[in-house]
Amino acid sequence: MTPTEIVRGFWDAMRVNDFDAAAHRWMSPDYVGLWPQTAEVIRGPESYARVNNAFPGKGDWKFDEMSLLADGPRVVTDMRISNATLEVSIRCITFHDIADGQIVRQTEFWPDSYPVPAWRIGILEVDPLTAKW
Repeated sequence: MTPTEIVRGFWDAMRVNDFDAAAHRWMSPDYVGLWPQTAEVIRGPESYARVNNAFPGKGDWKFDEMSLLADGPRVVTDMRISNATLEVSIRCITFHDIADGQIVRQTEFWPDSYPVPAWRIGILEVDPLTAKW
């Protein structure tokens, strides 16, 4: 499988909220996940499955691919992750590193939306449909 197929297989498992399959099928035993904004480190598929299964709203998570870029063993995805019940819609930028047919490392950035700063109001167009979060 190509790195792109591996990453898309991972997101397919996430789409059906099968976090155990996402972890154990697609991640290497020495997987490392990094969440730089909180300095959290996920070591191994079991830890990945555990943290994702602990999220509120289990079973209702949606994962929509906004963009995917691949360059050799590195794949970058921009996903919209949402849960209607919890009224959550967020973007996740993930750098996936692939080796020997598995994801060995992910670095994820979870940017939050925020209002236009006061100093920029009126300078740029604001269009929520075009710039859909």
